[in-house]
Amino acid sequence: MRKLILFILVVLNVHSSVIINEKTSDLDILPSSFIYEDHTGILTIKDIQKMTTSFKKVTKSRLSFGYSPDFNVWLRFTLHNKSDKKIDKIIEYANPLTTHIDFFDISTKSIYKDGLFQINKNRKTVNPYFEIFLEPNETKTYYIKVSSSITTLIIDLKLRSTQEFYNKELEHQSVLQLFFGAMLILAFYNIFIYFFIRDVSYLFYVLYIFGVVIHHLVYTGLADIYLLNQNLIIFSVELAALISSFPVIVLGLFLKSFLQIKYNYPKINKVLNILLIFVILSIVVFISTDSFNQYRSFPSIVLIVYLLFITIYTVIKKNRQAYFILGGWLIIFSAIIFMYLNSLGVFNIYEYMRYFIEIAFVSEALLFSIALADKINQLQYEKNNLDKELIEHQETEKERLVMKVENKTYELKNALQTQTTLLKELNHRVKNNMQTIISLVRLQADEVDDEDIQNIFITIQNRINAMSHLHELLYKQSDISHVNVHEYFDNLITGLQDSYENEIEIYYDINIDLEVESAISCGLILNELVTNSFKYGFLNEQGHIWITLYKKENSFYLTIEDDGVGYNTNQTKYSFGLILVRTLVEDHLQGDIITTTTNGVKNQIIWRENG
Repeated sequence: MRKLILFILVVLNVHSSVIINEKTSDLDILPSSFIYEDHTGILTIKDIQKMTTSFKKVTKSRLSFGYSPDFNVWLRFTLHNKSDKKIDKIIEYANPLTTHIDFFDISTKSIYKDGLFQINKNRKTVNPYFEIFLEPNETKTYYIKVSSSITTLIIDLKLRSTQEFYNKELEHQSVLQLFFGAMLILAFYNIFIYFFIRDVSYLFYVLYIFGVVIHHLVYTGLADIYLLNQNLIIFSVELAALISSFPVIVLGLFLKSFLQIKYNYPKINKVLNILLIFVILSIVVFISTDSFNQYRSFPSIVLIVYLLFITIYTVIKKNRQAYFILGGWLIIFSAIIFMYLNSLGVFNIYEYMRYFIEIAFVSEALLFSIALADKINQLQYEKNNLDKELIEHQETEKERLVMKVENKTYELKNALQTQTTLLKELNHRVKNNMQTIISLVRLQADEVDDEDIQNIFITIQNRINAMSHLHELLYKQSDISHVNVHEYFDNLITGLQDSYENEIEIYYDINIDLEVESAISCGLILNELVTNSFKYGFLNEQGHIWITLYKKENSFYLTIEDDGVGYNTNQTKYSFGLILVRTLVEDHLQGDIITTTTNGVKNQIIWRENG
């Protein structure tokens, strides 16, 4: 009878095991595992081995138990090497924030420890991992005990080949280093601007970037393996409330200064001050006690929601800079919410877009940069109005005010020179930020095999390039009020030709320059129409495109024409690219577009100089 029972247990164990061979990789272990929750916290591996009937089958590929659960979680899984070769694999624990992980190899009676509070000194990977070895046709059962005394407990187990594991790790760390490098460059550039113009908004923005970098270093696990020793890791976890709340606090101070909340909206400013004090006091409470850890993000979330309300309110009040801030806020708000939901185990954004958080932070930085540039443009506008007032005073009180006017003019010239220098540097900065985004988009595109999605990424890159080329020209020019259209269009189309290999010949007839705002719209229009010609206009990838731009009286005429196959306007009526072109023509240029699709495609755009 004893032999029969033993035989049945062996058969059941093999039946419930995971069949693997030397080619097996990227396999979720949890759905083939069994789980037991030890609420006493005192059970040992010997006790657990006797409790086989207490284990329950896991039905999910990812388990979440919230913040610092007061119990241990035991996992059991069995692997069977079906091949006739000895194999070695890696069990990856895909969560760098779990504090304690004990891995038990029953066959060798070995225990391997890892986790945030007991990091393996030899590990240089973001996630903990354990190596396993199976002889030909061998079956092994493994146990894992996990607990998290202060962080969230999220369990995600992957079985990978050694080569795949290290390839993915190298790729992941490279992208993260690119992100941190871009953010630090942006921070140092802004601190330089702060020392140059002494606007405290820049200082708060720099502190916010450093706060994001520090938080993300801890959140991704890079700080734990490269920067901190074990004592500092434990100390940083105890300061988790400060690390997660600091970026939100300085972001609130940035918004308060940049939108001048104190002077323009005193009632809103009082509530904001109260919330800032509330968040700071909550940090002290969370650091001084281990209680309420599951609520430590709540004060920051409240402050974030209120800052979003302030931005929307100032947009309603038609604060020009608030429009840019709102765009950045929507991006960063979604990133923070997704990070919070991931920490709770409610929703894992990384399954759908692995570097969503990094892209969101860089995109937000770009929008804030544009907002700062627009603020300088507003100063330029105010300066021009001041010039007019000075001229009027000069006409009426020339003799009495001549000395004051001369002194003021000297000051204004210095201010104009400073602002021009800043505007050129900001154009350079915007161009560099766009190139950083293009690099991140290109990295993301390399991970996608679907050709349609890759074409979407190429279209996105070309649209960003259309604006990037303009900022590059503005940086090189001494006169930044107008753009050399011929050079701009030539650079733009050269970039498009690099994206779409063909033998299309381009002919230009351009002999005028345009103002910056008109040039931006024309560049985006040209990018969309020429892209359509490259992609759909020429079946044999050969043909001609003619681009003309001239001014007659007070109107501009821009024509883009090709000798391709044309298209049915009814079938392309709802094309996003053509809708974008129509919006740019009618809303930005306040002009009209005439399209003919016989004997190729001809688009003529007409707008007035002061339209």
